[in-house]
Amino acid sequence: MTPPADREQSAPPRAAPPLDSLMPGDPGPEETIARMIRVDQAGEYGAARIYAGQLAVLGRTKAAPALRRMAEQEQRHLDEFNRLMVERRVRPTLLQPFWHVAGFALGAATAMLGEKAAMACTVAIEETIDEHYRRQAERLGAAEPALKETIEEFREDELEHRATAIEHGAQQAPAYAPLTAAIKSASRLAIWLSERL
Repeated sequence: MTPPADREQSAPPRAAPPLDSLMPGDPGPEETIARMIRVDQAGEYGAARIYAGQLAVLGRTKAAPALRRMAEQEQRHLDEFNRLMVERRVRPTLLQPFWHVAGFALGAATAMLGEKAAMACTVAIEETIDEHYRRQAERLGAAEPALKETIEEFREDELEHRATAIEHGAQQAPAYAPLTAAIKSASRLAIWLSERL
């Protein structure tokens, strides 16, 4: 399978069918839910590691309180998806050890470029996650109301993080457009891989 191309350069992807109207050949509802929980847990784990990397560099700066607040929310999201993995008997992605290192490295690297670059990283990640959670909620429809409610609640938190990052000067980061485009592309690839592996 070929991973999705960068959406800024291609047409929007075909919407996945809702759980109540799967077609022959589509993963069944149970596998679809397992993939959702797996990728969401991986994403929240990666986000927690990104903030850990940023705080390792910026932990004594004026950006630290905002970063800590966002990191605490991501940890709450991660705790919930960890709980759902146990409850639903979903295995974690095989790439978890890689996301452990890659998340921290991305956070530390963007923080080393400065506070605004760290916030630009947050904007890129949160815009990608907003799109991802929106598609998941649409796909769940009425089939999984509790999971859909969790995803929608967490999506609101992610949008709040994006707004916080913009308030902290994300869009004034050097090379904002190419930096955020690269992070979005990497995030979309991470989503695609974590759903499947």
